[in-house]
Amino acid sequence: MWSFTFFERVSRAFRDHGSNFKLVLLCTTVSGGGVLAYGEAVAASEAAATTTEKKKVVVLGTGWAGTSFLRNLDNPKYEVHVVSPRNYFAFTPLLPSVTCGTVEARSIVEPVRNIFRKKKMDMQFSEAECLKIDATNRKVYCRSNISNNLNEKEEFVVDYDYLIIAVGANVNTFNTPGVMENCHFLKEVEDAQKIRRTVIDCFERASLPSVSEEEKKRILHFAIVGGGPTGVEFAASLHDYVTEDLVNIYPGIKDLVKITLLEAGDHILSMFDKRITAFAEEKFGRDGIDVKTGSMVVKVSQKEISTKEMKNGGAITTIPYGMAVWSTGIGTRPFIRDFMSQIGQTNRRAIATDEWLRVEATNNVYALGDCATINQRKVMEDIAAIFKKADKDNSGTLTVKEFQEVLADICERYPQVELYLKSQQMHNIADLLKGSKEDVEKESIELNIEELKTILSKVDSQMKFLPATAQVASQQGTYLAKCFNRMEECEKNPEGPIRFRGEGRHRFKPFRYKHLGQFAPLGGEQTAAQLPGDWVSIGHSSQWLWYSVYASKQVSWRTRALVVSDWTRRFIFGRDSSQI
Repeated sequence: MWSFTFFERVSRAFRDHGSNFKLVLLCTTVSGGGVLAYGEAVAASEAAATTTEKKKVVVLGTGWAGTSFLRNLDNPKYEVHVVSPRNYFAFTPLLPSVTCGTVEARSIVEPVRNIFRKKKMDMQFSEAECLKIDATNRKVYCRSNISNNLNEKEEFVVDYDYLIIAVGANVNTFNTPGVMENCHFLKEVEDAQKIRRTVIDCFERASLPSVSEEEKKRILHFAIVGGGPTGVEFAASLHDYVTEDLVNIYPGIKDLVKITLLEAGDHILSMFDKRITAFAEEKFGRDGIDVKTGSMVVKVSQKEISTKEMKNGGAITTIPYGMAVWSTGIGTRPFIRDFMSQIGQTNRRAIATDEWLRVEATNNVYALGDCATINQRKVMEDIAAIFKKADKDNSGTLTVKEFQEVLADICERYPQVELYLKSQQMHNIADLLKGSKEDVEKESIELNIEELKTILSKVDSQMKFLPATAQVASQQGTYLAKCFNRMEECEKNPEGPIRFRGEGRHRFKPFRYKHLGQFAPLGGEQTAAQLPGDWVSIGHSSQWLWYSVYASKQVSWRTRALVVSDWTRRFIFGRDSSQI
């Protein structure tokens, strides 16, 4: 019995302190244990040094930006603490599919701990919401998302060396009365599940024998506010759900269902190619989806939506409804507004960052995704510095050769220059310079600073803000992780463009968004795709492309298999109509 207990203790100690035992065995073999104490002391000091050298990175949010950053970060010299009110990543482009039972909610979520479980890094997760950021003292104040036995939530403080803000955005109601109280939103998995239950609840209530015909029409009127990709896809998904599944279960009320899409602008899907917009409006018309453009919602009551016609003299129209979904606009979270006030960024929709995603007026805070916007620097703001840096012989004029030598750095630092050259079908800066002096050979062109200002005066018109999409957030997270992975290396050997207002080069190349295309599912197994190169595809073939892309973009093999199985089940058995 004693021997069993002894060996059990030895076994447990070996499991808990395996590295120390290996050191004992090695030292004993080599020198009879003479250097054992010294070896343990060195190992302890090295471990302590390694611990103190680690920089603490706090990541707020587990959306597209935050998760992409975590998946691509692989530098063990960082200690990472993730804080988010949800302990999973959600594949948000499939939320409209969840609302109608095409895909189950569990199929599009991946636990955060699964994402960084296999990483050889010191990572910690806290299910909590951020209350306040203290940029001066490098502290983040948080509150647990889990209540204790007294129904109270614990508050705690997290210190950081680097802070990554990737919390997304709130829904923007534009202060429209009644929206928060009466409308559904489609931002989170819980929103999609709630919409799904409400849709079935509307059909069940309309099936009650005591409900009048007029009331049934109101209950089965589904109003969707916002003609962007989310609103259009939900309208299409709901139409398919009703016509392919629910009409067979509720045959007595199938003719009373109505879907209305309200858009304040002149067209739906205004960010897409005009061909896609026209096709979507035409298809919705054929399907019986009532598209009301130029209709701005001004009030939402419990049973009616009031809209203002943008063209017909501002006439107010009242529409009865059974369920309303608000899918337009994004707003700023309260603690983000407080943080922006601290750093002097007032009267802004989102946090302003530089081209390296670093928050302006800070050194160690980064923001990405929907909560931030890149404040691309204008060429005309730095034109004097650019001229001085290019004019190496200090002659007061620039030649084509002198400008050509810094052209790559200019285009990298100011991407609008390259966009302008492409828009004007110019191959290089020499063509731009020659355009100002057509009677002179380009090799002998010389410009002073005023002439250069005139030539580049229209370049900044090519500047564009990035859309608040999952694609942008994901690319930003990947970019920032790569920067953190190579932080020390790039400190010694900068790889970015020339500092026109200083000496040397920037550490990293600026973030550049690469548009990979976008989809707009329109129902009936038809999807509109706008791909790079202005290539537009509409129809069933684009639907299968959509299936393949969205399956491949899942963050794990588990979710990929679940999504594909859900699609297969829907093809064979139809959509689920329970209220689970």
